Amino acid sequence: QVQLAESGGGLVQPGGSLRLSCAAAGSFFSLYVMGWYRQAPGKQRELVARLTSSGSENYADSVRGRITISRDNAKNTVYLQMNSLNTEDTAVYYCNTALGRRAYWGQGTQVTVSS
Repeated sequence: QVQLAESGGGLVQPGGSLRLSCAAAGSFFSLYVMGWYRQAPGKQRELVARLTSSGSENYADSVRGRITISRDNAKNTVYLQMNSLNTEDTAVYYCNTALGRRAYWGQGTQVTVSS
């Protein structure tokens, strides 16, 4: 059983930055593959970034170079540093992991990019 809780969303102007956090409650966090997804209104949920236990990172083409995923295993937390935000980054951002066949999701945090 894994519980995930996101925080750090909010309203930011175009060109601004935000850092999202996802705290995980569960054992063996350091072994988890952690992901950040987002879902904009009227669109499907999409992968933003993924970070393996060995430190391998994957990014969606739309965010590569602007967004960085990282983790602090001592704090059971994964982060999403988002820079140079634009209006197309507006979405609910979700933290994700999977154990076996079961996927776990947080409740999501809203990010709104607007002037």
